[in-house]
Amino acid sequence: MYFDLIFDIPAEQSFTYEIDDKKQAAVGKRAMVPFGSRDVLGYIIGERDAIPETVKPETIKKIRRVVDEETLFCTKNIELAKWMADFYFCSTGQALSAMIPSGRKITVPSLAEEEQKSALPPLSISDEQSNALREIISSYSQSSNQNQKNPNLSKMFYLYGITGSGKTEVFIRAAQYMLDTGKSVIYLVPEISLAYQTADMIGSRFGQQAATLHSGMTPSARLSEWNRIRKGEAQIVVGPRSAVFAPVQNLGLIIIDEEHDGSYKSGNTPRFHARQVAFRRCTQENACLVMGSATPSAESWKLMSEGNIKKLELKKRLSGGSLPVIQAVSLAKIQNCLTNELIDEIRLTSEMNKQTILFLNRRGFAFFYKCPDCGWEQTCKRCSVSLTWHKKKNRSICHYCGYSEPPPKACGECGCVGAGYRGFGTEMIEEEINRTFPDLRIRRIDADTAGKRGGLEDTLLQFKSGLIDILLGTQMVAKGLNFPGVRLVGVVFADTGLHLPDFRAAERTFSLLVQVAGRAGRFFPDSKVIVQTLRLDDPVITRSCSLDVAGFFDEELKHRKALNFPPFSRLIRFVIRSKDPKRANDQIERLAKIVKPLLSKNADILGPAECPIGTISGNHRRQIILRGPSINQLQKTVKEVLALYDKGKDVKTYLEIDVDPVSML
Repeated sequence: MYFDLIFDIPAEQSFTYEIDDKKQAAVGKRAMVPFGSRDVLGYIIGERDAIPETVKPETIKKIRRVVDEETLFCTKNIELAKWMADFYFCSTGQALSAMIPSGRKITVPSLAEEEQKSALPPLSISDEQSNALREIISSYSQSSNQNQKNPNLSKMFYLYGITGSGKTEVFIRAAQYMLDTGKSVIYLVPEISLAYQTADMIGSRFGQQAATLHSGMTPSARLSEWNRIRKGEAQIVVGPRSAVFAPVQNLGLIIIDEEHDGSYKSGNTPRFHARQVAFRRCTQENACLVMGSATPSAESWKLMSEGNIKKLELKKRLSGGSLPVIQAVSLAKIQNCLTNELIDEIRLTSEMNKQTILFLNRRGFAFFYKCPDCGWEQTCKRCSVSLTWHKKKNRSICHYCGYSEPPPKACGECGCVGAGYRGFGTEMIEEEINRTFPDLRIRRIDADTAGKRGGLEDTLLQFKSGLIDILLGTQMVAKGLNFPGVRLVGVVFADTGLHLPDFRAAERTFSLLVQVAGRAGRFFPDSKVIVQTLRLDDPVITRSCSLDVAGFFDEELKHRKALNFPPFSRLIRFVIRSKDPKRANDQIERLAKIVKPLLSKNADILGPAECPIGTISGNHRRQIILRGPSINQLQKTVKEVLALYDKGKDVKTYLEIDVDPVSML
């Protein structure tokens, strides 16, 4: 007997092997097999009685060892991997590898088993929540009763509501309905920090039925949960984007919380978007899709406006809270990082025995070193970005490749001792807060402090319990977190990222500001948000301070339409990278020449050009972007381009293809 295996390599090809000596091989298991000069982990996707006619018998090798005692993936997983390979221009093996946990099979207690949670009674809901829930349930039950093979548009919903309006409770009630009817649920959240809080809540409500999947777990723990889900022992799964692949039985509902978040897009091969994969799974398995956010993505806003997704709106804050008073204050002529307005509000909040969240989307102490005389800047040796000074480590560090060096004592070009660091990060804010408020308890959470296992979860639990007065952090504190004691939110510097060379810069900044403002006063009135900025009159700042979501998107979509950017077009981005800048330039020029005659009449090409961040980890990066109204037409063009490009490609260059790119840097 023989088996076909695929591997986590960029080659769309299966390889045939003879059954192992113990005869444990089966479709859906992983196996170690000889591949070239080494043993490699492969995925068994097919079984055959004879060797393929195109393969010489003497080349057939035997499977060395089967890794799994039981099957780990099924035909639905393989079908989804093949679709991803076709849609995102990766191999089926790469797609399947992204779906399947990497651990070995051992018994690890699940979250629900460890805590022995008992199901809690549901909360009461408002009329708005009840109406939204009724829409979801009635539409799903009607379409299911009609035995439709494909879901219609009425099974795609968007729960749009202000922060604190109770979207989560609607999600949970919809999930409960699905579980009661024998269906399973996937509940996606954008960040691990949110996964902890949501998993705790789901575990409290659903007990042993709940499972979690995220990269913060050990590989063995993830595999244990994966097997529990696959066997039907868990019917509701919580996690970030990779949880969209959870092998649930009888999928009935996928929830995408904070749908707007860019974290749902993978930055590595396969460069999938969890929202697109969720669309696909719901279509294949006749399931319902419910997305939600207080700040939808531009794409979803347009779909709602056109009626292609059913909008369910929540307009009122629950739990006794009210929308905060938002005040923008200028950072101009301020010597330190905190304005008097923010300092006064922090002190007042403390006197009221309430808590403060301070947000700054930049870690480290200071983010660039510049000479006032000659203009020299300390930059990474391998990337075209400035180094960030981390004071506690006493190192200047690149946040792209990890390169570090000691902080300079003088200008590296002219020797000027007046050169120094500019800008501020979370480390500097922490130091100033400790100096200004020595009596208050402060904790910082960012990529530097959250790296230790359990550290992030512990900090969030302490803050929720009132053991921390001021929580300072990057975007980890901006999204979805729900803390009863928070009265004040301070945005230390609102302009970070506002004018990056990316057409989504305004949308990202607006969403982030509205989301972080939404952490304040969710359970009581008279909350406050202070937004520190150097651009008091910028429309993004003014509209975020007035929480004018409709006004922002009305204006933003006008600009997008005029410039023919998404959601009025689709994009596919080619990036060539090479250690040699000339090779990168030559190959991107060659690629552009191949593309241009193959483009359809209603599509165009942007570039070739250097990427906004021209060098990362010593790789010089060049790009072209294909733009057109139809993703299918663009993908057809890309397939034709690749067939020609591969024949003469430079082996010392690497091509990345990103379908529907989220970041343009």
